[in-house]
Amino acid sequence: MRKVRKAVIPAGGFGTRMLPATKVVPKELLPVVDKPLIQFIVEEIVASGIEEVILVTSRGKGSIEDHFDHFAELELFLEKKKRDDCLDMMKTLSGMVRIVSVRQPYPMGLGHAVLCARSLINDEPFAVLLPDDLIIAPRPCIGQLLDVFNEYGDPVIAVLAVPGDQVPHYGIISPEPIRENLHKIKDMVEKPAIADAPSDLAIIGRYVLPPEIFAVLGDTEAGIGGEIQLTDAIRRLLGATQFLGLQYEGIRFDAGNKAGFLKANLYLGLRHPEIREELGAFMRTLDLSEFMK
Repeated sequence: MRKVRKAVIPAGGFGTRMLPATKVVPKELLPVVDKPLIQFIVEEIVASGIEEVILVTSRGKGSIEDHFDHFAELELFLEKKKRDDCLDMMKTLSGMVRIVSVRQPYPMGLGHAVLCARSLINDEPFAVLLPDDLIIAPRPCIGQLLDVFNEYGDPVIAVLAVPGDQVPHYGIISPEPIRENLHKIKDMVEKPAIADAPSDLAIIGRYVLPPEIFAVLGDTEAGIGGEIQLTDAIRRLLGATQFLGLQYEGIRFDAGNKAGFLKANLYLGLRHPEIREELGAFMRTLDLSEFMK
């Protein structure tokens, strides 16, 4: 069985849910406490043993690559100031993993973004991680999927049980239980009406996919929202390829919207050794009833 060596991060969107902050700053670089979203994703990839990151970017997003590059002037400044802690942090960041990038000319959906990485993947399985989905877990979420992939040899998708009113916002699977928290995916539908949903198990932004997905994506027409949907392409493969859905362990934040982004900052801020006491003390002074009027 072939090892998963490469991970694709689609990062070419406009980030409209976070405007105006994302007008000139890529949403992937918005900080959760003191670390940009994209760094959480890359650290998850590295901790899972994946060797190469493929960034799918667009015009004006070169700063994402810059974040993981050497910054000689800053490193020299930190060295002169004897800021060894920060210097070590910068060196670790720039040597974290091999990163290459490819341009997505225009945001045409997740499926199209994945298709843009085709020439860099070749004929091997690969991972996809969406930077909007920040998942804090004892074992990295994509690593949990890789464990299942290595055991079964089948493509794996992260799934999460969501409240009924949230179902129309996600791709939803029709599951057949294999064991606790692991399902065979019989079917899936993108953003169904609540009455039409086959379950409450939503597709979350972590995938381990076979290379055959590229041929299907290249032949997939635009679907919901006028975009090429990854869900539609996976669904077309279901007859010939078994896909598994893993209910992963961990807490997930949709950091691509304002509420989810702030929740992530609060959660990780309260766990951050430098600020948790001050932040906790401030939160205890708040009278929430004042904000709910």
